[in-house]
Amino acid sequence: MPVVVDPDSATLSELLTALPPGGHGMDSTERLSSWLDNRPDEYVAVLGPGVDFAIALEVCETLRFTRPTVSVVIVRDKVDTDVLTKAMHAGVRDVVPTADLAAVSGAVERAYQLWIALRGPGGVARQGRIVACFSPKGGVGKTTAAVNLALALADRGARQVCLVDLDLAFGDVAITLQLFPSHSIEHAVGSEDSLDFHLLEPILTRHEDSLMVLAAPSTPDARDRISPTLIARTLRTLAENFDFVVVDTAPAFDELTLTALDEVDECVMVATLDVPTLKNVKVALETMDALGIAQGHRHLLLNRADDEVGIGAEKVEAILGLKIAAQVATAVEIAAATNAGRPIVAARPDHASSLQFQHLAARLAGVAVSGERPSPARTTTPEESREERGGFFRRRR
Repeated sequence: MPVVVDPDSATLSELLTALPPGGHGMDSTERLSSWLDNRPDEYVAVLGPGVDFAIALEVCETLRFTRPTVSVVIVRDKVDTDVLTKAMHAGVRDVVPTADLAAVSGAVERAYQLWIALRGPGGVARQGRIVACFSPKGGVGKTTAAVNLALALADRGARQVCLVDLDLAFGDVAITLQLFPSHSIEHAVGSEDSLDFHLLEPILTRHEDSLMVLAAPSTPDARDRISPTLIARTLRTLAENFDFVVVDTAPAFDELTLTALDEVDECVMVATLDVPTLKNVKVALETMDALGIAQGHRHLLLNRADDEVGIGAEKVEAILGLKIAAQVATAVEIAAATNAGRPIVAARPDHASSLQFQHLAARLAGVAVSGERPSPARTTTPEESREERGGFFRRRR
């Protein structure tokens, strides 16, 4: 998935519109190193006009030797002979003017075609995004959020989405969707060393709304037979075959959950407006910081976000240090839709709660909703950037 770098949020949003769906925005080249470390199939980095030209050339020279399949496209307000000469010597693939978004799109497309050619006749392996719905506290509506988010991402078949239930002891994804699967992730036990999609596909269950589901085991004791290796390889294999893999995790920092979180591209933190939950979410975020999990890729979903409880959105953001990505108010329609086996996004796509899930899905997919431009939602604060800083291509972990 192409990545664009520029410190100016308005410019970043503008450049993202020239990228294919799923394009990722960030505000500094320091974050680019971590992004590429975790994405071996990245094919292009677009460096906006706000990136210092000398730094852009340094990035390109580094990538020329460390990641030769990654093309660099530099966008400049002024393109002259001096800029082109220096860019050519550094190995830049294309230099395009800021005002010409069509030229940016063309440069990205050429980079993709080059990447296909460099990969050889075997073709390009898909690399979908893994999105986890996580909360350290049960009872906050995490499964409801995961199911509705997966349905919103599927968007009536526009994208291939797989929903994975990793609450292995008490998973409710299947019953929420009124599915009665004959197979679950338990049936992949023992195949860790040979796992591929041909083994996984028969144990998936299809939902009518263009969604595939990997169910949790039907009995709690099966959890003990599932290894961290199986979790990691299952998620990686699914990501190679689906555009999005949505993971409903267990509400705990156990070994299996940590293994899953270590694989994710984006993490949706689900919280409700009560002090115990906010305290636990705060501790969870600090733990994730210490472990380097989904840094700069966390999205806060407030569930049952009602004004009457006495805790406002601004206070929540101040407590957690995380911007709110979506707010879902209490609504009897949500429970009624779930009980009927048709979650709110499927049953009533025009409902206010459904629109919140659709906007969050668009945010994760990097596409616009209702005429809005995609937001550079994955940029970090200056403090987060400083934490990740440490030289181009130095791993945090």
